[in-house]
Amino acid sequence: MAEKPLRPRVVDPDHDFDFAKFGAGGSGGGGFGGGGGGGDFLGDAGRRFLGFLGSSFWFVLFVVLALIAAFTSYYQVEPEEVALVTRFGRYAYSAGPGPHAKIPFGVDRVIKVPIQRQLKEEFGFRTARAGVRTEYERNEDSEKEARMLTGDLNVADVEWIVQYKIKNPYQYVYTMRDVRGSLRDVSEAVMRKVVGDRSVTEVLTVGREQIQSTAKDELQKLCNRYQMGIEVLQLVLQDVNPPEAVRESFNEVNQAIQERERSINQAWASYNSVVPEAQGKAQQELQSAEGYATERVNNAHGDVQRFVALQTEYEKAPAVTRSRLYLETMAKVLPNARRRIFIDDKVKGVLPMFSLSEGGKP
Repeated sequence: MAEKPLRPRVVDPDHDFDFAKFGAGGSGGGGFGGGGGGGDFLGDAGRRFLGFLGSSFWFVLFVVLALIAAFTSYYQVEPEEVALVTRFGRYAYSAGPGPHAKIPFGVDRVIKVPIQRQLKEEFGFRTARAGVRTEYERNEDSEKEARMLTGDLNVADVEWIVQYKIKNPYQYVYTMRDVRGSLRDVSEAVMRKVVGDRSVTEVLTVGREQIQSTAKDELQKLCNRYQMGIEVLQLVLQDVNPPEAVRESFNEVNQAIQERERSINQAWASYNSVVPEAQGKAQQELQSAEGYATERVNNAHGDVQRFVALQTEYEKAPAVTRSRLYLETMAKVLPNARRRIFIDDKVKGVLPMFSLSEGGKP
């Protein structure tokens, strides 16, 4: 029986591994052929399968690379964000909201920065759970943040929040290593400085608004100086209290001060209601007395001038003046008299009789 000739083997030129040699058996028990002599162990089907695997490997690799390129070249920027794109670790450009493409396989990397979002840092307390009824908590670190020395060497627990937004994304990402930690350190330093310049009474009561305004301005100056890329929107004081160990005593002192202030205010109220009234009455009496004195003096001057005028007329015509004075006097007196009895001075022997009954009636 004639031996069947072998087909020429097909070798993938892109592979160094020869699958035909792997499956061929040689004399003397070489390969997988065992101890037989020179037979083809894989056969035609095995060689076709291995060739298919060799050609499919590159196809699968191409598909995988294409998918990776597609996924790593697309990115989406939200409306409140801006994207900083780095190429081989160096800043390349910025991208606004919307879909964008970049060089895949990690050549371009995207850092998204929320420039429109209002961010917040809490000092002296922490928000445990936000909701309709927000719950807060304090730990050792927050207590250290809150405890401060005032200008009159008293101690106060000051809680505050800083609300800010990112105005320069490049500075925020690349200028400082830890912007959030630096902001917290700077804010705490500024607040300690401002509180240390005021008394504990100002910190707890009347000086809160001024402390907020001054601390906000100082914090913004330092943020600009260190190029943090941050705009401070608000700095708001929350609870400002004395330390827990002396809070009861401090409240008693504060209550005594309030009582003193209330008593002083009541006294001033009484003073303002009584003293001005008394001063008004005194001024009225003085003005009345001055008016009366002016009236009497003017009347006296008028009487003197009238008497001088009468004297001058009397010296000119004594009889006529005397009669005129008599008539003028009687014109003033007689209208006030109830009964008038006229007696002629020439009549002699007339006995005047007057009624002694009540009311002067006979």
